[in-house]
Amino acid sequence: MDLFVAITEHPVWGWLSDEERPWMLMDPESESGLMHRIADLAREAGSSNREDLDIDDSKGPVFVHDEAYIGPYVRIEGPAYVEAGAEIRHGAYLRPGSYVCSGCVVGHSSEIKNTLMMPGSKAPHFNYVGDSILGSNSNLGAGAKISNVRLDRGNVPVRFSDGSTIDTGMRKVGAMIGDSSELGCNVVTNPGAVIPPSSAVPPNSTVTGYWSPAS
Repeated sequence: MDLFVAITEHPVWGWLSDEERPWMLMDPESESGLMHRIADLAREAGSSNREDLDIDDSKGPVFVHDEAYIGPYVRIEGPAYVEAGAEIRHGAYLRPGSYVCSGCVVGHSSEIKNTLMMPGSKAPHFNYVGDSILGSNSNLGAGAKISNVRLDRGNVPVRFSDGSTIDTGMRKVGAMIGDSSELGCNVVTNPGAVIPPSSAVPPNSTVTGYWSPAS
């Protein structure tokens, strides 16, 4: 899909070995999915011993680097991993499967779940991001929501740029947002949305399938 090219030197790049089906990273049952990979990495790094954190590791280990900024009233549930240089602001909620790279921002009242936030990506103001990949230096405007479950609870399809679709076989798939893309305030992406790199999605838009300026 060529959505994520800015982190080829970052360790998580190897997690995207199936570049044509990046959504497989969000499969919670897969041993190569985010849940298992984060748990293994956090376990290897060692449990966080910061006393300023509200951590629930009953479902998996949590690692928060000492050089990550964590604001007050942040809740983190494992498995989760927060790199040095990440910024988790007041009242943010990291649910199981959250991997937050250096330079990322998770803002006030933003909720992240089973999501890879690549370096410099931001969900800074009242955002929900479920079962998704945010490319490097991508940004969600205030109130943007990345939905991950269909109303009929069916499997999520993914549409490609040529109009073809594939059934992911998964009930929960959010969005794959390419590097350096910007989503305006109150954008909603429907499950399985694909946004190519360097896109600018206007405020209040609803994105279904593969987004292009003409869609």
